Formats: sequence, C-alpha cells, structure tokens
Amino acid sequence: MTAASQDLPCLNLEPPKTLELSPLLSELQDRGPIHRVRTPAGDEAWLVTRHAELKQLLHDERIGRTHPDPASAARYVRSPFLDLLISDSDAETGRRQHAETRRLLTPLFSARRVLEMQPKVEGAADALLDAFIAQGPPGDLHGQLSVPFALTVLCEVIGVPPERRGDLTSVLAGIAKLDDREGAEKAQHELSAFVEGLVELKRAEPGPDIISRLSDGELPDDRVAHLSMGLLFAGLDSVASILDNGVALLASHPEQRKAALADPAVMTRAVEEVLRTARSGGSVLPPRYASEDMEFGGVTIRAGDLVLFDLGLPNFDQRAFDLPEEFDVSRSPNPHLSFGHGIWHCIGAPLARMELKTMFTKLFTRLPDLRLELPVEELQQKEGQLSGGFAELRISW
Repeated sequence: MTAASQDLPCLNLEPPKTLELSPLLSELQDRGPIHRVRTPAGDEAWLVTRHAELKQLLHDERIGRTHPDPASAARYVRSPFLDLLISDSDAETGRRQHAETRRLLTPLFSARRVLEMQPKVEGAADALLDAFIAQGPPGDLHGQLSVPFALTVLCEVIGVPPERRGDLTSVLAGIAKLDDREGAEKAQHELSAFVEGLVELKRAEPGPDIISRLSDGELPDDRVAHLSMGLLFAGLDSVASILDNGVALLASHPEQRKAALADPAVMTRAVEEVLRTARSGGSVLPPRYASEDMEFGGVTIRAGDLVLFDLGLPNFDQRAFDLPEEFDVSRSPNPHLSFGHGIWHCIGAPLARMELKTMFTKLFTRLPDLRLELPVEELQQKEGQLSGGFAELRISW
C-alpha cells in the first residue's frame, strides 16, 4: 500500500443528517467532482461528488455491474446480498442484459399501468390509515404505516400473493444486516427459496406482474431470481424510507405542508423536493465498476475500479441547486438524481411518485394536526444495515 493510498479520505456508515451533508462529503464536493476514497469495507474506490459529472457518468456504458473477478472486486461494504449483483460476464454481455431487463420491465411501469394501479394504491393507503388511526396516538409511522404500505404495493406489482407476504419484511431486514453475515446469508437463502417458489407459481398461473413477465422463458431461472430479489429489497426500503423522510420534513414545515395540501400541483413539487432531500449522502448501492480504462474529471479510472454513484450527494450540489440545504416545496426546476438517470434511471419511478403523493395527501388530510414526537435531528436512524432511514418515526395527532 502506498503512502498516497494510506492518506485517502475514509467514508463511513454513520447515518447522514437530514438536509445536511457530512463535513467530509461537503469538503470533497467543494474540492472537485471525483475523488479517490477508502470505503467502509477498507477498499479503494472513486466517489463522484457533483451533479453534472454524476449525470454524465449515469449515461456512460463503460460503468456497469460486471467485473472480471467478482470475488476480488473492491466493495463499498461486505454483504452477501450485494455480491449477487456483481456479474462475471464481459462488459458487452452485461450491457445487453441490462437493456434486455429494462425492455421487459418498462411496460409494467408505463403511465397507463400506473394509472390502473392507482385505485389499489389508494385502497391500501385508506385501509392502513384506518387501522393506524384507530389505534390512537402516539404511533410509529415507520413500522405501522410506511413499511406495510410500501410492502403491499410492492407485492402487488411484483406478484406476491397476500397469503405469502407474512414473513417477507423480516427476511428483507435480515438481508440488510451488515453486522451479522451468517444471519444475512440465512435470510438471503430464505428469500431465494421464496422467489423460486413464486416463479413456479407464476409459470403455472401468470398475471400482469413482474415475476410473470420475467418468468415467461426469455431469461434463465437464476437471473429471474436475482432480479426479483433485488427488486423486492430495493423497492421496499426505498419507498418506506422516503415516506418517513417526507412526513418528517412536511411535519416540520407546516406552512409548506398547508400549501401542498391546498394545491395538487404544489403537492407534486413537494414530492420531488422530498425525493431530492430524502438522503444527504450514503446512497451508493449497488456496486458499479469501470469496464475499461477511462479519463474522467481530471483522473484516470482503471478497468475494474469501483466507482461510487451516491445518488443523494449531487442533490446538495450548489452548482445545480440554489440553497440546497433548505427544504422548499416551490423549488422548480428540481433536477434531482434520486431515481438515477439515463440507462440507470429507476423504471419504478412513476409508481413511487404516485405512492408518495397518495400517502402524503391522505395522511395529512386525515391528520391535519400530525406532529413529530421528537425533533428531526433527534430521530433515531438505522445502523449496521444496508438500508438507511429512520428506525422508527413516532408521531402524535
């Protein structure tokens, strides 16, 4: 190890503060668009810090999820689940598979399909709100509302029958553990068996869902399983976490919340601002690698190097946003990168936006006096997990 590599800035897994970059990330963003860093796993990587440069790299097909030797590839964190996402295929095969997957799944998230889903999403929100409110205050919005709501919608889209959803939350939480590798591996095997069973079911009884679409014979079984597992994990954590953050921010800004409730157009902008501010750094999954040597941002990225796309970090770049550390539901335009961009844009973004707008509108309409039990800065964040966000979000009304 060289002296230069020993002096690299060290990233950590400390939960980010709401609406505030860590001093290290803020300093790196000020200093330049891309930096050599040391990951929490102890490996070297490139961290892209600025909006324009990350947006450019999100279009660059030389960055992908393939690596010639996955076992030796640098990691952001050590996780058996993330290991599944690194392919030993050649770069061209990886690009073709990625395009093929998007071709298969994009129709399931079309504007027409999302509109068709809206009654089910609204029904799920109403039913969960009925039960949540009936229990009386205070309540844990994270565990009693955000997670069940995100899980219900996700299972409808992916194709998990209601009778098979019971243990899914705990299994997905087990996969996210970073401090219990044995437990994470056990949960991963459980999820793999769960998904294999769903694939068999959907081949016999197909429906308008993701697993049926993936299981129609075009893809090998192991790829169907890996894709489905990734969608289940990412889909549950991301929507639930953003819901929590949005409620916390809107509850802490009553005048902006009032404006959003009074005008659907403002609520639409509020959803975008919640998405922009949902995570101030630390959103660097899944792992991505350079497939060839490339010059970028004044540095040379070598083939096989780990390149960290932190989708929260550029949303606080002063070069792209005025007063980025302020929550402003009137912000327009709002070119956040929370859903990625280009070939890495989240295909589920239209559905996620609809879920967020639906729940924010219904929740604050039914509970106009909703307030946080603790100030935002005192809320407990998850630790030792792949997934971020609040461990709980206690509210009163």
